[in-house]
Amino acid sequence: MVHLSILDLAIIAEGDSTLDAINRTVKVAQHAEKLGYKRIWLAEHHNMKNIASSSTALLISHVAAHTTSIRVGSGGIMLPNHSPLSVAEAFGTLDILYPNRIELGLGRAPGTDQLTAMALRRGNSQSAYNFPSDIKEIQNYFYNTDADAKVRAFPGEGNPVPIYILGSSTDSAYLAAEMGLPYAFAAHFAPAQLTHAMQIYQNHFKPSRFLDQPYSIACVNVYTAPTEEEAHFLSTSLYKMFINLVTNQRGYLQPPGDLPETYNHPQVQHMVKNMLDCTFIGNPQNVKNDLNAFAEKLNLQEIMMSTNIYDTDAKLRSYQLVKEAFDH
Repeated sequence: MVHLSILDLAIIAEGDSTLDAINRTVKVAQHAEKLGYKRIWLAEHHNMKNIASSSTALLISHVAAHTTSIRVGSGGIMLPNHSPLSVAEAFGTLDILYPNRIELGLGRAPGTDQLTAMALRRGNSQSAYNFPSDIKEIQNYFYNTDADAKVRAFPGEGNPVPIYILGSSTDSAYLAAEMGLPYAFAAHFAPAQLTHAMQIYQNHFKPSRFLDQPYSIACVNVYTAPTEEEAHFLSTSLYKMFINLVTNQRGYLQPPGDLPETYNHPQVQHMVKNMLDCTFIGNPQNVKNDLNAFAEKLNLQEIMMSTNIYDTDAKLRSYQLVKEAFDH
């Protein structure tokens, strides 16, 4: 049986404030918890006026404080932007506050443009190349048993938060397999190498103290409504978001409706359709069937859903319809 979970980007909708977006993320988490979803993750982005999750650990704490049982984590923390010690301390603190509920998904991308990445990293342009060693350093802080170690993580030491490797290409697939860690692929915006990456991860996986066998997660876009027509209508907000992304006109999440004229440009349309290759839209039964077939084809243990719907009630309903379909 495939598990279901949620990725929420705390996207700010047109006409809303940053606080509105954060409150909506909390509503999604509370709703998901009642429905029995496995986890909700929040993603680190920077220099984007339409996304309210730049301070990801703080938002994770806020969501965890307003829920009681659902696992809350990062999808992810962009590790080159942070020192391993600061990550171990932050997530060790979160684990103290919310025991056995916090998860640490780690990515090597900047989560922003290169200029902002340089501002975050204070001139260290090589930090992305340290990704494997930085992960091991975090693990060493979590599992340290040497009381004489010169640098230790407090809190963090003795509170090993589960680590997931994130990726949107094949590089991290090799790393997750080598380290014996669970692997999550960002197919909701970069699906091109999904199949190849999953094959690499599953075929090269080495059992570890963390996992006996591969644990594969794919994040995809899911839009569900009582009818096919409504589901496709709601998904036009996602189309508009990606159109703005590829034309470098990033803005707030737009209401559903007619697509802008720029979508008729062949290059724009091609790029958007490629980004939407792992997008599932329809009524609950059709979405369930398509997701099950998708999971079986890729040997997935979990599907993480990103559902950027403008109307909060319609967004909550989409998650409910999918979960109910899978539960029956």
